[in-house]
Amino acid sequence: MITALAFLLVLLTLSGLPVFAAMMAAAMLGLHVNQVDLSAIPLEIYRLANAPVLLAIPFFTFAGYLLAEGGTPARLIRFSRNLFGWIPGGLGVVALVSCAFFTAITGATGITIVALGGLLLPALVSEKYEQSFSLGLVTSAGSLGLHFPPSLPIILYGFVSGVSIEALFIGGILPGVFLVGSLSLFSIYTGSRWKIERPPFSGSGFLSALKDAALEIPIPFLVLAGIYTGICTATEAGALTVVYVLFIKILIFRELNLFKDVPNIMLESMKMVGGIMIVLGAALGFTNYLVDAFIPMKILEWMEGMVGSRIGLLLLMNIFLILVGCMMDIFSAILVVVPLIMPLAAKFGIDPLHLGIVFLTNLGIGYNTPPIGINLFVASSRFNRPITEISRATLPFLLIMLIVLLVVTYWPPLTLFLPGLMK
Repeated sequence: MITALAFLLVLLTLSGLPVFAAMMAAAMLGLHVNQVDLSAIPLEIYRLANAPVLLAIPFFTFAGYLLAEGGTPARLIRFSRNLFGWIPGGLGVVALVSCAFFTAITGATGITIVALGGLLLPALVSEKYEQSFSLGLVTSAGSLGLHFPPSLPIILYGFVSGVSIEALFIGGILPGVFLVGSLSLFSIYTGSRWKIERPPFSGSGFLSALKDAALEIPIPFLVLAGIYTGICTATEAGALTVVYVLFIKILIFRELNLFKDVPNIMLESMKMVGGIMIVLGAALGFTNYLVDAFIPMKILEWMEGMVGSRIGLLLLMNIFLILVGCMMDIFSAILVVVPLIMPLAAKFGIDPLHLGIVFLTNLGIGYNTPPIGINLFVASSRFNRPITEISRATLPFLLIMLIVLLVVTYWPPLTLFLPGLMK
């Protein structure tokens, strides 16, 4: 009977059953088999709801949705264009930097592709960038920014792993810059090879764009400074960010109406948060089953028999995490997978801070990995292109991201240098 139910659950999942429902059903089935009271699941969900650090998620999500409205995307692109547009392939660099900044604030790659893609893709094509290159660049850029504050995945990883969120924010800076910089170099190389025309640098144009975006550009830096100096917690930083964004959007730019626009934006952002929390609750229930069934210990014993070195473990872990990034959203992946790999990392002496950045890098790459990376489907829907065309277009960028992943994985000082320096 149990075997039949498990087989039916697999068939339903392959047929399109939502991930949270599949995880919840698997948790209930597993706990029943192990004769554990099913009340363990609501208890875990209650623990999730009472975690103070997770209150930062709705605040930063709401702030991201507010920034997505009005002229913020256009102002960020204009600023980046005046800063980088004069170099070969400069518009590609503009797309990468703008998307990384936007994803860092919103915490969702799909929102970045939808909000900025409609501005960036036509601009790239109009300036004679090839269609395939432009599609691949904008799609891949959607997963950049996960390493930068106030990244929601970093906050959640810190909650699950117990690693300092402040240290994770600092540790993600150099790997994130290295990732964006590597893709930018590819864009510069491509722009030089195609001899794409570029405007000369204009000091007056740059200052004008800087003036227009001066209230929005500092947001990630202010969040990082507030948390790291101890002035505020991550949750308090999220609340202050919402107040700040409401102030500039309503009173300074006058792009939003407090009574007409803000309630609708709040509703949409809370739909997003509600979806995240449902998935997190199901993931916690599933994790509870895994712990009760001693799955982490069994995986540890199996892995010790498979690999005998730290290098081998990291390589195997990278392959596994990229596959996870293809099939699961980043929030449920953190809750389900982190408790499984933390004992492995500790066994082989891998720093948990380094592990966190490797983890996020893998999941970001998984978003763009054919055939089921979520960014591929978002871009296919946004740009009305076949998923196969989007997949082919992202391959050169995916290769660069994999090379960056190897450097981040096997050169820990890239992650650990700044946190050590700040201490």
